[in-house]
Amino acid sequence: MRYVHVDNVEQGQHLGRTIFSGNGAVLLSEGVQLTVYMITTLKRIGVTMIYIKDPLFEDIEIVDIISDETKRAVIQRMGDTFDSIRSGKDFNTKNLNVSIDSLLDEIMKNKDVLVQLSDIRTKDNEMYVHALNVCMMSVMIGIQMELPATQLRELAIGAMLHDIGKVEKITNDEAEDVKLHHTWRGFEVLKNKRELSLLIAHVSFQHHERVDGTGFPRGMQGDQIHLYAKITAVANTYDNLLFDLSLGRRMLPHEACEHMTALADTQLDREIVIHFLRTVSVYPTGASVRLSTKETGVVVGQHRGLPGRPVVRIVKAESGTDLEVKEVDLAKLTTVFIDNVLT
Repeated sequence: MRYVHVDNVEQGQHLGRTIFSGNGAVLLSEGVQLTVYMITTLKRIGVTMIYIKDPLFEDIEIVDIISDETKRAVIQRMGDTFDSIRSGKDFNTKNLNVSIDSLLDEIMKNKDVLVQLSDIRTKDNEMYVHALNVCMMSVMIGIQMELPATQLRELAIGAMLHDIGKVEKITNDEAEDVKLHHTWRGFEVLKNKRELSLLIAHVSFQHHERVDGTGFPRGMQGDQIHLYAKITAVANTYDNLLFDLSLGRRMLPHEACEHMTALADTQLDREIVIHFLRTVSVYPTGASVRLSTKETGVVVGQHRGLPGRPVVRIVKAESGTDLEVKEVDLAKLTTVFIDNVLT
């Protein structure tokens, strides 16, 4: 399958991965033949990139850190949690703990898999997918930093709920300030949950602080910011660079990684950024790329430890109907580079 921009999808192509709604229900199932109406609807609900099936790349396997079943269950429970908060009710931490335990189990089993954020987003599910991605990446960073299991669990819960202040019930007069003050709101919600560690509340409170002291809400710097919050800030920044249009145009993964490297020691903790870059797929499997040789192909494999040097499959049309297929392993061909990602 290939990972393509929705503007380049054609009627009759088949969907490569299932699309979920905000409550975890299936919007479109993997394998469905796309119609003009479906493609138009995907654009309308905010989908930009999707996987499509391609017979030339049908053997490509997208290895995820967590299964679709777990993702669906987490999104459903996150929806229940956020709905409770919106209605001014208390939320059930028991269900949240079940989700976190499932996530941690799967992440630990797949800790050597590179992170690639390829889940299809809609306006309906983006808040939940964002929370899930930030949680997943934060845990992967924590594993790289060799945090013990108890700390990984606290980090996972804090990262999952880092934006909980954005969904708290607010008045119309307060609506304009929600972005600025969601850190305070989240802290107030979480610190009153006695069954949760106070450190979890501080993730929500501090995840927009910057190591140089230019962040908010308190302008904390360096070691004044808790480790969990600094880890979550790195994961949150990456996901936002890829998907948050309010920051400007959405970046591709390799662009976002370069941008985050530039933010090290100012906005982000350098050591944490280095650990993060070891866990993320710079060029996601299924992405179309152009090499320095001017050849174009599709990323079909990854190298743990060398995320910027994937395996690229190139398919050329020869005389008649014959196709020449070759794979270029950039980990071995050190003089060949990826010039551009084609969407």
